[in-house]
Amino acid sequence: MDFMYESLESLESKIKNKEVKPSELVKSSFDRIKATDEKVGSFISLTEELAYNQAKVLDEKQAKNEFSGKLFGIPMGIKDNIVTKNIETTCASKILQGFNPIYDATVMTKLNAENPILIGKLNMDEFAMGGSTETSYYKLTRNPHDLDAVPGGSSGGSASAIAAGQVSFTLGSDTGGSVRQPASYCGIVGLKPTYGRVSRFGLVAFASSLDQIGPMTRTVKDNAKVLEIISGLDENDMTSAPVNVPKFSEIITGDIKGMKIALPKEYFGDGVDEEVKASVLEGVKYLESQGAIVEEVSLPNTAYSIETYYIIASAEASSNLSRFDGIRYGYRSENATNLEEVYKKTRGEGFGAEVKRRIMLGTYVLSSGYYDAYYKKAQKVRTLIKEDFDKIFAEYDVVIGPTAPTVAFNIGEEITDPITMYANDILTIPVNMAGLPAISIPCGFKGKRPIGMQIIGKPFAESTIYDVAYNFENYFNLHNKKIEL
Repeated sequence: MDFMYESLESLESKIKNKEVKPSELVKSSFDRIKATDEKVGSFISLTEELAYNQAKVLDEKQAKNEFSGKLFGIPMGIKDNIVTKNIETTCASKILQGFNPIYDATVMTKLNAENPILIGKLNMDEFAMGGSTETSYYKLTRNPHDLDAVPGGSSGGSASAIAAGQVSFTLGSDTGGSVRQPASYCGIVGLKPTYGRVSRFGLVAFASSLDQIGPMTRTVKDNAKVLEIISGLDENDMTSAPVNVPKFSEIITGDIKGMKIALPKEYFGDGVDEEVKASVLEGVKYLESQGAIVEEVSLPNTAYSIETYYIIASAEASSNLSRFDGIRYGYRSENATNLEEVYKKTRGEGFGAEVKRRIMLGTYVLSSGYYDAYYKKAQKVRTLIKEDFDKIFAEYDVVIGPTAPTVAFNIGEEITDPITMYANDILTIPVNMAGLPAISIPCGFKGKRPIGMQIIGKPFAESTIYDVAYNFENYFNLHNKKIEL
């Protein structure tokens, strides 16, 4: 049976009623991976022995009616930049090949307390730098809906694993759209939480002021359930926020009557595919029929978001990635004859082209004589982008637009053109710049390739986003679609 296409609520019920064992769910997951992953390429590594051993323990607990945890026996996959104790974590980079962390990320500690079963680590763009999962050192990941297309990035493996029915839920990370854009391309649900909602401790840093871990699932309620588990204040992360964590999955009603929806004209302008526009606007029209009030607004500084993002993100990346030097862990060049060569050759051989490009850009904008002209100015524009949203959210509950300007593009089509690749993030980047929560949900197709609708909310108003998304999901119902591979 295709258990991985069922909701978490359905699987939880079947486990408690002893209609299925955790070991059977694990077998279903691995069977699906073995049947499909040669084509799709979602996973960098599998934890098969560990998973079956854990399933055996949970089978015994099930037999004794000793159920503990909200995700008891549910198979999951984790993006390979989230550290997992004694399980290789590579960030899809040669430089971290063979790195086995000695601790778990906070999100892993929180998940493990609820007894899901880890199936493996998921492919991604190297160090989360990319929008197609084509910069991975290890393998290529394809879009399950159309194997000629990219799955998006950088959390492409996390999205394709859900779309292909390989696991029940995954975690990704989102620095400029890396949960939402692949969710859009693969026709699943992906949430970027408010900055500070989820601890970043144990997430290998790309850009510390932008990164957030987010859940990727088949349904909105599943997404809400995972978010409530991984959220909360963490003493190991000074940027995690001391705010209440609602039981998101239990308070979803889908009631949007009287809710005010803002449509930014900049999100429907030049460069956005006409079929993508039409599909999102049709979805908005449906929401209006459900009692929502829809009005056009302007977010004028959206036009500067890409340039601003790539200055700030690259600057932070150049700092964060300086630790990978071949001395303490990971890859070390065998061709070095002195300490300086160890640094140079290790980093030259260990990092891929896109990572090097961003390190060099970041080092440049932080250098003497250029800091004020680029980095400082970018931070000022970032403030303007946030203020745009502040003005809108003084009057509106959510902002809605396309998640990405187009559907998934073909493999190999844009990887050699970084400017075009970067432009794909124009609708997701402003959310990270402002630290806001946003979700991507499927709202249509162009041919075989899914279209995503993005719903952006006020800080820490994920429950409002979920209500809108849940209402729409019940109308569109894409989560029941199974893909034949």
